[in-house]
Amino acid sequence: MAKKSMNYTEAIAEIEKILARLRNEEMDVDSLAAEVKRATELIASCRERLHKAETEVAKILE
Repeated sequence: MAKKSMNYTEAIAEIEKILARLRNEEMDVDSLAAEVKRATELIASCRERLHKAETEVAKILE
């Protein structure tokens, strides 16, 4: 089964949840690496979406 593609808002919300767990020390050492990896993937995805949107807007404004 294919994974549903997450939109920008959902990705940001998940990043914020991960950060909240880190700040509140709700994350154990065993899951820390996986959570940081997930946050890194989400951040990269968000950056890519922002870059794509920026490029599209620039083309429209030309």
